[in-house]
Amino acid sequence: MKAFIAALGLLALCASVQAKTPVWQPAAGHAQVPIWPGAAPDLQPVPGPETAKVSEKLLAGKPATAVTNVTQPTMTVYAPTGKNTGAAVIVIPGGGFQILAIDLEGTETCDWLTSRGITCVLLKYRVPSLPYDWKCDCRPHNFALSVSSLQDVQRTMRLVRSQAAALHVDPHRIGVLGYSAGGFLVAEISTNFDRHLYAPVDAADRESARPDFAMPIYPGHLTRGDGKLNPNIPVSATTPPTFLLQAEDDYVDGVDQALVYYTALAQAKVPAEMHLYAHGGHAFGLRPTANPITGWSKLAEAWLHTIGMVQD
Repeated sequence: MKAFIAALGLLALCASVQAKTPVWQPAAGHAQVPIWPGAAPDLQPVPGPETAKVSEKLLAGKPATAVTNVTQPTMTVYAPTGKNTGAAVIVIPGGGFQILAIDLEGTETCDWLTSRGITCVLLKYRVPSLPYDWKCDCRPHNFALSVSSLQDVQRTMRLVRSQAAALHVDPHRIGVLGYSAGGFLVAEISTNFDRHLYAPVDAADRESARPDFAMPIYPGHLTRGDGKLNPNIPVSATTPPTFLLQAEDDYVDGVDQALVYYTALAQAKVPAEMHLYAHGGHAFGLRPTANPITGWSKLAEAWLHTIGMVQD
């Protein structure tokens, strides 16, 4: 996953000159809300204070922002800008569990979802975290369960479901969408939603953490390249309907990530839809390019209608 961060030009120790802000903040009119009432469970040390760095390297003609050293995870709710469909999506940016690509794979996705009448909940989860280890700048076990990050995803799903009425969403139409490492988190919560990773902290934790639908976009960490699924992703008949997307020339995580996961879903008879493209690479988000894969959001919208999560 180090190649992913290099490709974005977001590596925290990059020697290039970067604009730097202390902490990422959403656009005016939106507020970050801590997802834990106190300190997050099993809080681990990080190498420094939370920072947001804007890279000088352009991606699809635009800069990209990386957030790192997150110890207080938050969620930011973006309400639909048009007719409210009642659906909600928790968006999980990627970044190799080292950083969060907060705009490329976060706010820009919320812009798309809210324009389609879908409530977007942007999760700023804890990084750096497993399977990345900042102390050695390595990944000793690249297929380890990302416990602290997954705790944050579970907690956010339960919070959104507990606050469904206030957010004007249907508690039975709440899904997850994640990119790269965030795509791995989508697979993790899709298959580990009943796994008790932290002690309940309030009434919200009585809610289910199971997503009603899932969208891993160019996910990683799902296979070792041997055709076998990561054993920490126990796909079963209870895994939610899933939309998968990857490019065959993704040489960061590899198209086999989607192939192996799709095969496991099919064997468990989980409704799944997979789209593979010849070109697209990795970390393209929703930014327009010359490649046909750039129109993938239309396919996702059609799929959401197909499974009944979004209705006209």
